[in-house]
Amino acid sequence: MGFKEQQAAIQRELDRFIDLLGILLPRYSKLLNRKDLTEDELHELGELEHFLIGVNGRISEIKQVLDQDVYGHSLDLYYKLKAKANLGDEHAAKKLSRLRDSYNDSMIAGQIIHWN
Repeated sequence: MGFKEQQAAIQRELDRFIDLLGILLPRYSKLLNRKDLTEDELHELGELEHFLIGVNGRISEIKQVLDQDVYGHSLDLYYKLKAKANLGDEHAAKKLSRLRDSYNDSMIAGQIIHWN
């Protein structure tokens, strides 16, 4: 499976996930705001809440893995290109310049935080 197929498959899954949340969240909200819940509805509310807390945790894990992997790979590439550029590789120097511009744009947009 090539990149385009993988991209399309992930997009389909994300769209389906959002659609399913679009069904669950209104039901959760409705139960949460009702004052007189039956025993079954109270049980359903508890299960929904437990499930949604778990989903939120999984989303956080996925985001953290993506952030770390994307940043780690790009940082690794940056230092490899820098080493090649320092040895006089013009192609690496051009790529390094584009990568620096990309980092700078990300920092300006607030997507990367510079801690120093």
